[in-house]
Amino acid sequence: MSKFYAVKKGRRPGVYNTWDAAKKQVSGFSGAVYKSFATGAEARAFMTGSSKTGVPAHKRSQPMATEPLKSAQIIAFTDGGSRNHGNVAGGHVLTSDKAAWAYRLELPNNEVVSDSAGEWGATNNRMEIMALVKALTYLAKRQLQHESIRIVMDSKYVLDAINKGWLACWKRRNWHRSGNAELKNSELWRQLDQLLSQFNHLQFVWTKGHADNSGNVFVDQLLNQTMDDMTPNKKPVATSFVNKSTHGTKQLGLFDD
Repeated sequence: MSKFYAVKKGRRPGVYNTWDAAKKQVSGFSGAVYKSFATGAEARAFMTGSSKTGVPAHKRSQPMATEPLKSAQIIAFTDGGSRNHGNVAGGHVLTSDKAAWAYRLELPNNEVVSDSAGEWGATNNRMEIMALVKALTYLAKRQLQHESIRIVMDSKYVLDAINKGWLACWKRRNWHRSGNAELKNSELWRQLDQLLSQFNHLQFVWTKGHADNSGNVFVDQLLNQTMDDMTPNKKPVATSFVNKSTHGTKQLGLFDD
């Protein structure tokens, strides 16, 4: 069984999923503070000073490593968006509101794959989850589950669900929130939980949305193009793109290195 190594004080504090990586941060470092754990949630709790994770170890979802950035064989960018009032206090999502998800995968051998599709009357949160589900589904179909993969997104909601153990708590409560309250988009969270368990080396990174991260800007523009193309009474059509060069996406006019 793999372990997680939390380096609270060392050259580069963080959570590592191999002892060799953690050892480099503490070996010869005066006053180093570190400890091994069976799960990533416990390691992260140690880093933040919390002694409890709130979830029994045998019922937690697949732990996600959050060690300092390292090289990855695959870089994935995911994003979701909507043009509705769902995230405004007192607002409601209308069936006529546009929403869309998008992902961009930078694969080995300079292959780039991107995809996007729309949905009527969906919230921004639903599209953020959908984008990650679609990206992982594509990678699983390509049998890339065992590659090192870095996933970059601007949704703290989705990241927190994975890294803070929310997903495991919802699963333990049979996909409900505390007090048996409804969990919105529970079918997508179930899919995500199943997909995450198939991958061995996932690294999640948050980026500020619509800023200077070119990959994030690309998927944001791609999903907005999808929404622009959506028309009433017409089923949204997926927009996909595959190219053997990371510069090929310039043909869409969406991305500029």
